[in-house]
Amino acid sequence: MQLDLKKIKAFAFDVDGVMTDGGVLSDLSGELYRVFDSKDGFAIRMATMAGYPVAAITGGRSMSVRNRFISCGMKAEDVYLGSRNKELDMHDFCARYGITPDELMYFGDDVPDIGVLKACGIGVCPSDAVEDVKSVADYVSPLPGGRGCIRDMFEKTMKAQGRWVFDVQLYTKKF
Repeated sequence: MQLDLKKIKAFAFDVDGVMTDGGVLSDLSGELYRVFDSKDGFAIRMATMAGYPVAAITGGRSMSVRNRFISCGMKAEDVYLGSRNKELDMHDFCARYGITPDELMYFGDDVPDIGVLKACGIGVCPSDAVEDVKSVADYVSPLPGGRGCIRDMFEKTMKAQGRWVFDVQLYTKKF
């Protein structure tokens, strides 16, 4: 199947299992810790610098997740923590930016992501997603969660649109 990458105007993703390998460490106070791939983070920076709206829609509630994505250029209001209805949050995100779900690329890896993967324009999952997700995704990345899945399709999409351009002056000013 040929993907129409040129129709994409925004990106959204789940966190655990997509931006991370799914592993979560917990300290004695209950604070959760995740490891993020720096290349995935840089792809988010490139997208935000190019003007794409980018959202994280996660069931997790850790403020460290919000802070990580703000450091990548995302807006705080585009980090949906504690999401229990990802489709509802996806529609809110699309409405705030005046885009349709068909113009959104969404990344998910597990059962709570299936509705959004079906509703968006292009649904993407990492290579280690659960089988139910792989069966509905439009694209299964050759890369696992937390190891470049986000970078893989952000870069392909932005290159297809001629927008994968590193502007050192903007990068210096924004980051």
